[in-house]
Amino acid sequence: MSDFTIHTKQDMIDAIESYGILPFFANEIPGYSIEEHCAPEAYFSDQPGVWDWKGPVIQEMRCAYGKFFRGKAVFIRKDLFREFANWRRDGYDFDARFEDGLASYDDNHLYTIIESHRSVLSKEAKVLGGYVKPKDKGRDTWEPRKGFDTRITKLQMQCYIVTSDFEYETDKNGNFYGWGIARYTTPENFFGKYFTNGVYKHTPEESHQKILRHMKKKLPGTDEAVIEHLLRF
Repeated sequence: MSDFTIHTKQDMIDAIESYGILPFFANEIPGYSIEEHCAPEAYFSDQPGVWDWKGPVIQEMRCAYGKFFRGKAVFIRKDLFREFANWRRDGYDFDARFEDGLASYDDNHLYTIIESHRSVLSKEAKVLGGYVKPKDKGRDTWEPRKGFDTRITKLQMQCYIVTSDFEYETDKNGNFYGWGIARYTTPENFFGKYFTNGVYKHTPEESHQKILRHMKKKLPGTDEAVIEHLLRF
């Protein structure tokens, strides 16, 4: 791993651009994360840091961001994401996956909500999908759907859903507060023709090999089995 420290948003962008695929959190490959290279003031302080920069970085780079490595957040440069998505999808768009019985009705329910709205905040998706009780339901016996977190993580791991931004609640004075709320969309909507015209250009295995070669080049000295373990769904 090269030696770098993230002090600014631009440092974060440069790191993602250089590695192409960069996890946010520490993992089994030492030093291979944004977390491990943050200056203290950029991780947890009263100043803007990597948590605040996630949304702007996604928007400025037009990169993919989602829970791609065993449910953990990863940034992926858009040129590499086409290959990564093709491999993870095994060459299927979502409709074909559902028609072939490879996606459940619950998966389809949540995917359709996000795809039909083009983009939707996580809290909105929960309401639209019936995962939380609407305010107008009162005290009746209505029961919410279960499994939102499991479904949304699975759809990200399969590369059918990405996070396009993070948005914040505001108080009565217009000040932001709390954690950023994820805005979800499909890669097809986020990247447009750049993605749709190239995602299935190669076979899934060809895409897998392209990603593996890239990772080995960026992580010299790391055992291939360790890289494969990190990449595998």
